[in-house]
Amino acid sequence: MLPLGNFVMGAPLAQSEYVYRLWNKPEPGQRVGFEHEGPEHKVRIDLPIAMGRNEVTRAEWTACVVDNGCSHIPATKHLKFGGGYFVVDHALHPILNVSYIDALEYIAWLNKRTGLDVYRLPTEAEWEYAARAGSTTKFGQGDVLTRYQANTTIFEWVGERYKSVPDNRRMPVRVDQLDAANAWGLRHMAGNLSEHTLSCWSERHLSLATSSAYLAEAQRISSCRRVSKGGDFASDAEYARPANRGSQSENSRSKMAGFRVVREFRE
Repeated sequence: MLPLGNFVMGAPLAQSEYVYRLWNKPEPGQRVGFEHEGPEHKVRIDLPIAMGRNEVTRAEWTACVVDNGCSHIPATKHLKFGGGYFVVDHALHPILNVSYIDALEYIAWLNKRTGLDVYRLPTEAEWEYAARAGSTTKFGQGDVLTRYQANTTIFEWVGERYKSVPDNRRMPVRVDQLDAANAWGLRHMAGNLSEHTLSCWSERHLSLATSSAYLAEAQRISSCRRVSKGGDFASDAEYARPANRGSQSENSRSKMAGFRVVREFRE
């Protein structure tokens, strides 16, 4: 259960300067950073929700498949970046290679199984609020994120390009691994897998005042590119900042993407 409260959503341009420069060569005098992380604005969390402590696991997804609620059966063997393969076949591995549409199937099954219509994906406002867990630092766990707190990739400059250092994991870890919890007990909000949200992509934040307004906007549009949050095992830690935003089409499946569920509490 998340506490009700307020937070500042988004980040100043300077916070994303480092990761922007990793892959871009700005022109002299150009403003550097990701404009889509702004503007910073205050959001009041006015809808009481609980959020899954972990990313949805392989065991949880399999239960849905066995019960004919989920139609997609993701592969367990995947190519690693840089060569070789990784295998995700443990019950506590997060489910990956599932799309936004696949996640909706799981949630529809969950609501049917429980006899409740209260489960859904989080909006990006709810997700960022939960990832920050009351903090105002760059990451939910502080201004620095170690490889023992989050499953991300470290890069170094080699020749004319950035390359992954040899001891990177290059695969997802189980949801119970690493010291990955933030102050509210939510695990792997930074790294491991990028997570689908209910919100539609926008080039700048909509600057809405409440979480209920963000939910209404997300539910207003039937189809769009959806915001993804949290970074992943193959990306630099800077992509795992709560303010960072990505986007994917609704039917896109990726070995770097999964999801977690929220539960609404209504009167």
